[in-house]
Amino acid sequence: MSTPLMWGTPQPERADAARNRQLLLAAARELLAEAGPNALTMDRLAEHSGLGKGTVFRRFGTRAGIFQAVLDDNERTLQQEILTGPPPLGPGAPPIDRLVAYGAARIRFLAQNQEIARAAIDGRKQGPRRPPMSEIHIRILLRELELPCTDIDLLAGQLTSALEGPLLQQTFQSPGPDGAALTKRFEAGWRYLVERVCGDAGAPTC
Repeated sequence: MSTPLMWGTPQPERADAARNRQLLLAAARELLAEAGPNALTMDRLAEHSGLGKGTVFRRFGTRAGIFQAVLDDNERTLQQEILTGPPPLGPGAPPIDRLVAYGAARIRFLAQNQEIARAAIDGRKQGPRRPPMSEIHIRILLRELELPCTDIDLLAGQLTSALEGPLLQQTFQSPGPDGAALTKRFEAGWRYLVERVCGDAGAPTC
């Protein structure tokens, strides 16, 4: 049985900070619904939320940080399905099946949140980073597979790049049937990649 991923307990917030976060997220969603990503700026978010611009900067840091916060908040449902949902996405399925299911779910999530995800990348500073939750989850499942002669940490990063890279954001351009067909192609490609990479699971070690 696959070990459930512990996504981490959110850091405790002061009551006023938690209220401000929820207020800012709600205001950001309203601006996105009204006029799309181009309308969501630090100034407009401060004005729309009724909070000071300094509060917005302290909370998000950059304009891209606003979109990342909205994306992270949207991802909570997916995280819960991974932790406690039915297999194969949730616990209880073989790790290779969970890898395939996770990739497909992640691709669908990015397709549904494509504009927000692209904006979260734009202008973000490059530099040392903590491994994203996708990479941690993928690493755990790869370790359960006991792949021989494999650098699991490196492989986890490479597979994560297939799901998190800008290529996905740049390619999801067409809403409607074309976008749905493209999502299916990405899902099929992910399944093929995982099954090829993990085909040696259980083989003798080096």
